[in-house]
Amino acid sequence: MIRTLFLSALLTIPLCLPAAAQAQTAALREVTMALDWTLNTNHIGLVVAKEKGFYADAGLAVDLLPYSDTSSTALLAAGIADFAYLTSLGFMGAKAGGADIVALWATMQHETGRLVYNSDNTAITRPADLTGKTYAGFGSNWEAALIGTMIENDGGDATYDTVTLGTGAYEALAAGAVDFTLEVATWEGVNGTLLGRKQSSFAYSDYGIPDQQNGYIGARSETLAQAPDLVAAFMQATQAGYVWAADHPKEAARLLIATGDFPNPALVEGSLDMIAAGGYLRDGDTAVGSIDPERFEKMATFLFDTNVLTGAGGVPLEWPGTVSDWYDQSWMGQ
Repeated sequence: MIRTLFLSALLTIPLCLPAAAQAQTAALREVTMALDWTLNTNHIGLVVAKEKGFYADAGLAVDLLPYSDTSSTALLAAGIADFAYLTSLGFMGAKAGGADIVALWATMQHETGRLVYNSDNTAITRPADLTGKTYAGFGSNWEAALIGTMIENDGGDATYDTVTLGTGAYEALAAGAVDFTLEVATWEGVNGTLLGRKQSSFAYSDYGIPDQQNGYIGARSETLAQAPDLVAAFMQATQAGYVWAADHPKEAARLLIATGDFPNPALVEGSLDMIAAGGYLRDGDTAVGSIDPERFEKMATFLFDTNVLTGAGGVPLEWPGTVSDWYDQSWMGQ
């Protein structure tokens, strides 16, 4: 296999590069970035920075590691990747469990998730109505804490049936086989609209769930301490990529479509339009990628208080007293 890959790589390289090009290539520092899922619009700034040459201009040759069975959080913590794209829950769970990693960035400035149900289901008009209904889920403690809190804060009883279906939840909901599920508005929500599905939703933050940021980019603490220049170069180029995507969503969509395997280009285009129009990447004058200390702590507190963050044997982890050292944005030069 190694020999085949080596020969394939040779076929893609010009036999003779100009001396200047060889020198430039040799001068680039190789960096690995692990993705949390298959390539999608959350990763748009990484793709833009790579394709528009922002990383190369910063002296970096960035390899976006494809999603695998090993989580991006685990790859980062083990030192297999230099940086990683992390979900909020994935990062906080690992950090609370003792992983020596730090968040450098938050992609989405507001919660993109929402609870959805079929609009023609007249039995559901508010979260309290979900009592006794059937939920199509994904098998995490976060879901139970989230849904239970929403129902109880609306005056209902947090008892409902759960069937774990994974991504099959969306087809099950559309078919009326279940009553509700959770989705990411900027992806599954856009896809549902393209498919003509009539669905309504409840926003988490309207029922007691903190309006969290999501899509962290993290590094190991030792990388931040030993190579601050590398962190700054990578993160500033990444920020430039996301800023460009926020300013040019249609062009960014074309770049992403050309880079990945997307059977439905309209989904990518619709997703990036929603991300840009909804202020998910840029919130007013707040710098793209900024972590809000207050909202960061509120979400961490919620996850600890609801026993979502657990250690060995499922034992709930104790609040560390502060989470202010869980993130670092000194690379911004602020």
